[in-house]
Amino acid sequence: MTESFDDLNLTDNLLRGIYSYGFENPSPIQGKAIPIMNEKKDLIAQAQSGTGKTGAFSIGVLNNIDVSSNTTQVVIINPTHELANQNFNVIKELSNYLDINILSVIGGTDVRKCQSDLSKNPHIVVGTPGRILDMIQKRYLVTENIKMIILDEADEILSYGFKDSIYGIIQYVPKESQICIFSATMPDDVLDLTEKFMVNPERVLVDRENLTLEGILQFYINVKINDWKYETLKDIYDTINVSQCIIYINSKNKLTEINDRLKHDGFPVECIHGELNSDYRKSIMEDFKSGKIRILLSTDLLARGIDIQQLSLVINYDLPRNKETYIHRIGRSGRYGRKGVSINFVTDRDMEHQNEISSFYN
Repeated sequence: MTESFDDLNLTDNLLRGIYSYGFENPSPIQGKAIPIMNEKKDLIAQAQSGTGKTGAFSIGVLNNIDVSSNTTQVVIINPTHELANQNFNVIKELSNYLDINILSVIGGTDVRKCQSDLSKNPHIVVGTPGRILDMIQKRYLVTENIKMIILDEADEILSYGFKDSIYGIIQYVPKESQICIFSATMPDDVLDLTEKFMVNPERVLVDRENLTLEGILQFYINVKINDWKYETLKDIYDTINVSQCIIYINSKNKLTEINDRLKHDGFPVECIHGELNSDYRKSIMEDFKSGKIRILLSTDLLARGIDIQQLSLVINYDLPRNKETYIHRIGRSGRYGRKGVSINFVTDRDMEHQNEISSFYN
């Protein structure tokens, strides 16, 4: 177990960035993954949200950039705009004392601006698969000096149907590039990818058992039937003092309906889902992080990787459809040992699913 970042062969200016960002000691995934990245080996790291994997690959990437070369050397690929923006911000902060250029290349943003920014050859490109592949095919993103590709939330990227884009991107980068995959689960799509493109990858597994649900008090309320969920939500708000809260709803239509009802009843609420454009989603996230918006309704778009410091409550208005998503949703509230509360609204028909989740996470 690596006790300190000082033991990981990192450059002094990167260490300054790490400590000023607020990291104190490496988490298990950081202690295991960073040395492998330093050795230029391919890596498959299996770890859930909240275990510190963004920090792991960000530090691994920054430690291996050749600052003297004005070329694009690393591509980091994410499933959603929100994750790409967040990764971009983390890397930017960690690289405060380094002379490194980072660019986000995300679908749904101004293509021409993207093209002109790429002409400056940023060292690191962070973005979503479709736009990255498009920029490579149109020769705006030069790939010949790329030495590392990171796939963040690889299981999600592939389940969103980006498989062809990912394969396309990998075809354009030099054969000897290092490929590092970070994924919470290892479905067949991820394994196919590792077999086709990776060379003797090292594997790192952070167990589900020591995952981050310890600091989170989890409750469920049996509301009996769906129609009673809304009144229950209002009761909760009348009863307890909530600073900020994310409410997860499974379908976009239901989300919009609840959003309208809450606004009508005078609640400080906004909603976010995959069909809103990138800039609008970004501004909603910024308002939520700054505390302007107190209640955020979301589909599972936001279940992964979004880190909001002061978030103390997550409400599952609908239980997640699969039990893996549960940890991503409620892991939002208690990251790195912070305390939080999650409340599931359960109908009679959901009880079996609720019990499954309970036993799966002890």
